[in-house]
Amino acid sequence: MKPTDITELLALAALWGAAFLFMRMGAAEFGPVALSAVRVTGAALLLLPLLAWRQQVGALRAHWRPILIVGITNSALPFLCFAYAALSLTAGLSTIFNASSPLFGAVIAGLWLKDRLTPARVLGLLIGFAGVLWLAWGTADFKPGGTGWALLACLAGPLCYGWSASFAKRHRTGVPPLAVAAGSQLGAALALAVPAALWWPATAPSASMWAAAALLAVLCTGVAYLLYFRLMANVGPANAIAVTFLIPGFAVLWGWLLLANG
Repeated sequence: MKPTDITELLALAALWGAAFLFMRMGAAEFGPVALSAVRVTGAALLLLPLLAWRQQVGALRAHWRPILIVGITNSALPFLCFAYAALSLTAGLSTIFNASSPLFGAVIAGLWLKDRLTPARVLGLLIGFAGVLWLAWGTADFKPGGTGWALLACLAGPLCYGWSASFAKRHRTGVPPLAVAAGSQLGAALALAVPAALWWPATAPSASMWAAAALLAVLCTGVAYLLYFRLMANVGPANAIAVTFLIPGFAVLWGWLLLANG
């Protein structure tokens, strides 16, 4: 990767590390569905005017079907999963499970896109999945108030990311990254509009939680997905999705800076 790609990868990891902290903060007052809807709607409102200014709306119209699917599988569903998990799991633990995204991505790419899985890669995948299962087995509790369903949600999210990476590689070749970023957030916002209206919180969230949701939408989603799809186009899905390995460190750092010293 070029130095600019590495810089964008680190910036993306920092933004998504902060996202888990903001989800942890906002999920209790908004609820998972409303928080996810606010997140993608805010990101769409940021990116769509930029798309129009760059005169790339035509690319969105031409490829709206695969972009809509990317929006649902790479944003709406995983955001719901991790926002739900944030109700009972720490941001650090959620990011560790999120780091299994490349594992799911490699398996799906091997089965679907026929990407070559060498014996060394297979061994690495087995070790990685064994670590994930060991971590989940040691903390899962499906009793009332337990963390079992939250842990399953933390595994469903990376599965969505892994599938979406292969789908995007197959169907969005040549589509401008901004069109994919803006269109996917618009698609996710449309998909979550009705569920958010049905599960909107009865008590209005506080101003501080609205601020956290705004940062989650603008920086950790709008800007972050623009970086992510740029990386997908420049370095490929396998390298771009590897950002999840860096996220836990940033999540712990943000937690220490904003909570421990706040």
